[in-house]
Amino acid sequence: MLKVSDRVSIPEEELTFTASRSGGPGGQHVNKVSTRITLRFDVAGSPSLSPEDKELIMNRLGSRVGKDGVIRVVCGQTPSQWANRETAVERFVELLREALKEVAVRRKTRVSRTAKLRRIEAKKHRGILKRRRSKKVRTEDE
Repeated sequence: MLKVSDRVSIPEEELTFTASRSGGPGGQHVNKVSTRITLRFDVAGSPSLSPEDKELIMNRLGSRVGKDGVIRVVCGQTPSQWANRETAVERFVELLREALKEVAVRRKTRVSRTAKLRRIEAKKHRGILKRRRSKKVRTEDE
């Protein structure tokens, strides 16, 4: 069981793993061993997610979810198939946590009267400085 949050847990039977040859450095070993892991999870067909959770995941992970409603996580960082599998599962759980996180409701606030006055005083002060800079100093000859 993968514990995503307090209310959401996903059995590992719902995850599908496939191995394939990984690219990158590694010489001959890379060419003959399937170490890259692709984790697939069917969001639309998952019995462990509520309809609300499915909708949240589909909306928030829209770019990660395919047209068939399946999330794909690929990992081929290490030369170990087992380590890549563990990393893929960790990434998957983190993705779901972020998607299912409740967004705090923004409360409207007002600017205080003192803050408004402070802002206006600063503007007046700046205007006075600019006015002093632009006026010519009069001499007694004029």
